Amino acid sequence: MRTTPAEITARIAAVGDVHMAPDLRGTYTEALALLPEQADVLVIAGDLTQHGTLDEAAVFADEFAECGVPVVAVLGNHDYHSDVDHGIRELLEDAGIRVLEGDGTVVDTGAGTIGIAGAKGFCMGFVGRCAANFGEPEMKIFTDAGVRSAEALRKGFESLPPVDVRVGLTHFAPVDDTLVGEPPEIWPFLGNYLLGEVIDNFKAHLAVHGHAHVGTEIGATTTGIPVRNVAQPVIRRAYQIYEVRVTP
Repeated sequence: MRTTPAEITARIAAVGDVHMAPDLRGTYTEALALLPEQADVLVIAGDLTQHGTLDEAAVFADEFAECGVPVVAVLGNHDYHSDVDHGIRELLEDAGIRVLEGDGTVVDTGAGTIGIAGAKGFCMGFVGRCAANFGEPEMKIFTDAGVRSAEALRKGFESLPPVDVRVGLTHFAPVDDTLVGEPPEIWPFLGNYLLGEVIDNFKAHLAVHGHAHVGTEIGATTTGIPVRNVAQPVIRRAYQIYEVRVTP
């Protein structure tokens, strides 16, 4: 019988936007070999490939699947480019990598459980400067995609059983704090405030995203939930480790 500790520490390794391709094979192998000593889980915040091909996805799977800890990912916009996203998800799942889109998964660390809810997300923008469901059909389609992306993340959180630590995993940003460094004109295409509202509503302990290559690593939702932009060009390493401490 497991004794409940006074405090649970979840060690979450995270990276996004690795954009794997055959010429990058082996880039992360040495660093990933250290993961079992450092983290309980590795989360990948989308853009696993450069052009969304099955060959690139196979390189990603070869690089990341056997790193010694559970690997949980969402796809990014690059992973949809070649219209084989379903094939990519199947290939990764067959390799043992859990791919989330409107669902969740639980990792048992032995000391406590980590529940991860995931969805790619989509553009829309942030309060006061976001797309509106008004006007031309094309604009409504764009806005509806942003709304549905937040709904997918909500379903991911709803699918989780009671867990000790809750993590929201997206590709698009749920807040604009972590976009600082990117040209403000493109912020509406990098994130979606509705994702942040979902993360707040479910009282997550951590939110992780990618996509904004020249953004800022550290941000927070309106209620103070930590948000981390883990795009590889931002963190400038194979992965970053985040420790989440909670009292049961």
